[in-house]
Amino acid sequence: EVQLVESGGGSVQAGESLTLSCVVSGLTQSSYCTGWFRQAPGKEREEVAKIYAGGAIKRADSVRGRFTVSRDKAKGALYLQMVSLQVEDTAMYYCAVDLFRCYIPVDEYAYRGQGTQVTVSS
Repeated sequence: EVQLVESGGGSVQAGESLTLSCVVSGLTQSSYCTGWFRQAPGKEREEVAKIYAGGAIKRADSVRGRFTVSRDKAKGALYLQMVSLQVEDTAMYYCAVDLFRCYIPVDEYAYRGQGTQVTVSS
């Protein structure tokens, strides 16, 4: 069974930083795509960043220059380093994995975690 567990969320002031972590277990193959998406109350899901199976990275325009996504395959871990956080970044953040469909939106990936809340206040 594939499981994803996020951690690292919290409440911070605007301009501060947080790093989210996601531990993936139960995968039977080493090649997969992974990423983060977020959802704020009353808003649609937004793809934040993804890492393709080959290692290429895609980030949303809204976070480019502030958020960095990385992974450690040996540890089965995915990270989202967030700096210069803004009130608009407040949302539940989810990590997700798919074994084959890297080009679809991250929120449609086959597996996702339960989410970790990020709250940014002014």
